[in-house]
Amino acid sequence: MKIDKAFADSFAKHWIKSWNSHDLEAILSHYTEDFELQSPIITERMGIPEGKLKGKIAVSEYWAIGLSAKPKLHFEFINVFIGMESLVIYYKGRKGYSSEVFYFNNQGKVYRAVAHYE
Repeated sequence: MKIDKAFADSFAKHWIKSWNSHDLEAILSHYTEDFELQSPIITERMGIPEGKLKGKIAVSEYWAIGLSAKPKLHFEFINVFIGMESLVIYYKGRKGYSSEVFYFNNQGKVYRAVAHYE
């Protein structure tokens, strides 16, 4: 799927809104059933050395822990960057300035996401 500005802006807006509402179902709506998430926080929180989780069930459990541990979690949108079949959301979150890379399938769903933090 080729990413254009309209799609990137819409996705970023909905992704930030979903996180700020703490609505786990809305957050998960952006992803395929078998998507993979890689994040240093997975290593910190879950003790998984490679920092990877695969599938909505595993990731939803991880995110549910995070949302309950950080009830005031809030993301401040800064910018979105467009790639060919991916985009990057740059935002300010609990670890300061952060960015996430999202890789999309042909249906506009994320099949892989990689988080980066300061």
